[in-house]
Amino acid sequence: MKLSLATLKAASPSVRTPAYDVARLRAGMVHLGVGAFHRAHQAIFTDDAIEAAGGDWGVVGVSMRQPDVANALSAQDGLYTVETLDEAPSYRVAGAIRATLTLPQDPEAVLAAIADPAAHIVTLTVTEKGYCLAGGTLDLQHPDIVHDLAHPLAPRSAVGALAQGLAARQRHGAPMTIISCDNMVENGARLGRAVHALAERLDPGLAAWIETSIAFPETMVDSIVPATDAASRARVAQALGLTDEASVQREPYGQWVIEDRFAGPRPAWDQVGAQIVADVAPHRRLKLHVLNASHSALAYLGLVRGHEFVHQAMGDAQIRAFLEDLVETELAPGLPGLPVRDYWAKTAHRFANPMVDHRLAQIAQDGGLKLAERVYPVMIANARDGLPIARLGAIVRAWLEHMGAGSPDLDLLPQEIRRDPILRAAILGAAQ
Repeated sequence: MKLSLATLKAASPSVRTPAYDVARLRAGMVHLGVGAFHRAHQAIFTDDAIEAAGGDWGVVGVSMRQPDVANALSAQDGLYTVETLDEAPSYRVAGAIRATLTLPQDPEAVLAAIADPAAHIVTLTVTEKGYCLAGGTLDLQHPDIVHDLAHPLAPRSAVGALAQGLAARQRHGAPMTIISCDNMVENGARLGRAVHALAERLDPGLAAWIETSIAFPETMVDSIVPATDAASRARVAQALGLTDEASVQREPYGQWVIEDRFAGPRPAWDQVGAQIVADVAPHRRLKLHVLNASHSALAYLGLVRGHEFVHQAMGDAQIRAFLEDLVETELAPGLPGLPVRDYWAKTAHRFANPMVDHRLAQIAQDGGLKLAERVYPVMIANARDGLPIARLGAIVRAWLEHMGAGSPDLDLLPQEIRRDPILRAAILGAAQ
């Protein structure tokens, strides 16, 4: 049998199931980008918050491109299993996702879900490229943005869906909190500027209303969520006693830091481990420049040495020594006032988890965008302050070689780095 509301009672008693009436839960949130990370992270915090404090905080999950995930969830009444990969894997069924839509197929329904006065929060996991940015501002020449300006009622981008959904919401005036959960510096502010810029083109009155009624808090999210594979699905089916076409796997660790800036009510996330703080920046800098930068290093240095997974690359003595030196000589001095060494010790332990088959090829995707957030800022700052940058440069060179099959193409670098002789020398000298 397939997992669904009708079969949930047949699930193995060893699997945790929602401690609330899933069928009676109404939607109070929308999520754009209902992929594996959301289902393993924000949706689990929300599931826990509903169990802890109640409230109609069901999620309308939106697939941004393809309908596969939305269809799989719909066929299971929104239920899915999370496999937590520890020494002894554990399993739980989550019930927070109450409806699913696909933006290209259901644009009117997506806009209506954002406009619904019962919805108080929109969250997003659409990856860095999903924001259609050029630098820190909206790229008005991006094909999706050009389309959204010409066809606002059938948007392709997350920014277009938000702008037009808020236009419909403006008619009843209910405020809303929109939370970016993607790995970008100042993710809330950049998303807010992008939505405002598009709204200004559509309707200056809408842009003015967004400024006063919509909150875009900063956030930082962290949990390793490998792509689900056949082996994980088989383990889930055996543990659950039911088939599940929407299951996800994750590591035990999960962190969500959210700026305390909301335009309305929110789930009791703070009661179940989320951190509601005045300043997200210190948490974000550690995550981006220690964990994420090291992840990129593992990907580009590990793939060329024949490794497939993160834990394999961490077991490579040469790569491990490189990372330890990176942290000690470049990251710790370059991030003063932050507990870099303690944070790295915990991160290294997580990376070495042999149960988590996190593919290096998955991490290596979209390297240009990722390095711009993870590596370039601290590399530029270190060079300015006279601190070492050789290992940071080696990460960049490894990416260039990965992209060029062994022949680095400096044209892939931003001008700020390409034209700086110190930064260029660090990158080109890294292989010597």
